[in-house]
Amino acid sequence: MSDWHIERGKIWEFARACLNSSDAYNKDDAVIPPTFPRTISFWTQPGRGETRGRERMDMRRVLHGEQEFEYVRPLRAGDVLTTESHVKEQYEKEGKRGGTMQFVVTETVFKDQAGEVVAYARGTTIQTGKPATS
Repeated sequence: MSDWHIERGKIWEFARACLNSSDAYNKDDAVIPPTFPRTISFWTQPGRGETRGRERMDMRRVLHGEQEFEYVRPLRAGDVLTTESHVKEQYEKEGKRGGTMQFVVTETVFKDQAGEVVAYARGTTIQTGKPATS
């Protein structure tokens, strides 16, 4: 677990990158854009592959399958968040291009500086049976 300080400037940069120039994202108590918590996963990515469950995934074969966010309260500039992630489910399916696809469903719980749960992020990562070809 690490602490993530939500800075107003980063909120504004993220909103602008998403082509949203609303003043709600550029004031002292700015709210975060809905998908902002996804950026935390980029800050915490392990080196050459992503570990999901017991296995290391081959990033050449990984697809981002699904992502959802649930907010208990709005997140704002000045919040300090801690995260804890866990695997909720793992399963396999036969791929249409051959090979077995592995699905891993994870959930990340976000807590604020008071230790209160403020949001959840849930996502599905898919490892294809074969590397993508061009």
